[in-house]
Amino acid sequence: MGPEKVFMANQVLIAPTESSPVRRRVPASVPNFGLKAEGSLFQSLKENLRDVFFPEKLPPLKLTSRPVPVRSIWGAYDNRKVARTSSVVVHAGIIAALLAASILGHKVYQEAKKETVIVIAPDISEYMPMTPKQMPTLQGGGGGGDRDKVIAPKGRIPKPAMEQITPPEVVIRNEHPKLTAEPTVVMPPQVKLANNNLPNFGDPKSPVIAGPPSNGVGAGSGIGSGSGGGIGSGAGGGVGPGSGGGYGGGVFRPGIGGVTAPRAIYKPDPEYSEEARKAKYQGKVVLGLIVDASGRPRGLKVEHGLGMGLDEKALEAVRTWKFEPAEKDGKPVAVAISVEVEFRLF
Repeated sequence: MGPEKVFMANQVLIAPTESSPVRRRVPASVPNFGLKAEGSLFQSLKENLRDVFFPEKLPPLKLTSRPVPVRSIWGAYDNRKVARTSSVVVHAGIIAALLAASILGHKVYQEAKKETVIVIAPDISEYMPMTPKQMPTLQGGGGGGDRDKVIAPKGRIPKPAMEQITPPEVVIRNEHPKLTAEPTVVMPPQVKLANNNLPNFGDPKSPVIAGPPSNGVGAGSGIGSGSGGGIGSGAGGGVGPGSGGGYGGGVFRPGIGGVTAPRAIYKPDPEYSEEARKAKYQGKVVLGLIVDASGRPRGLKVEHGLGMGLDEKALEAVRTWKFEPAEKDGKPVAVAISVEVEFRLF
């Protein structure tokens, strides 16, 4: 057979036909690069075993290298200061970036504070109309008598004094006393009362103008139908229908005629009304009351209120208070006082 021919058309290999014999090209020569021809498998295995167990001894190596001078890596460089400055700047920039990211990246939300308004009742005492103050000493009274059968006649009032040594009398029972003193009634000396010009002592409110001399149907010395060394129908050394001393009726005031002041021994705090609590309302309520001989409050009334339900809360609280009663000559007596009830949220 002759050499085969190869024809290429449209990248498709066309099979040779019998009429066109194919010719084979034989290379002229193959260069040899010093490679050994590959032997059989048995021969290759034999050579490998020989190299492992009986390696060929190679001639000793000869040192042919020479030292070459090079630049030391640890040498001093001129840019040390520049490198140090650059390092500091770079590290500072990194730290600043981290801090900025932690501060700006984390937002802290604070709850908005609610505005509160505290309403305190103003003091309007300076703007109140000028009215004469009622004298606290014009409270109380007194009475007396020596159990006569007829009432005491009308007469004048003796000299007032804070301490009584001799009670007044219409009929003098002891004409030769061991201690002589001017008769007085228990009242502050500065109190000026309407008096009559009758020559003798007596009860200024007696309906008997001219009658037989009498100290009255009362008891305990004095003049009138009461008791206690005063004049009138009350009890005590004062004048009038009250008690404890003084004049004008009712009960006596502390500090007059040797009357001590009561002392609160149990005083619970008042409760807040819901309306005043919501409005943050604060202030003081002034109450007037009478502390009786047993130390109980009675006759409570509001003298200065705040409103918003606090006046009622103050009355409720003071009704539960307990006092050590006032005393006159070592005995408990009823007195009129004023108390302050404070309402404070803080």
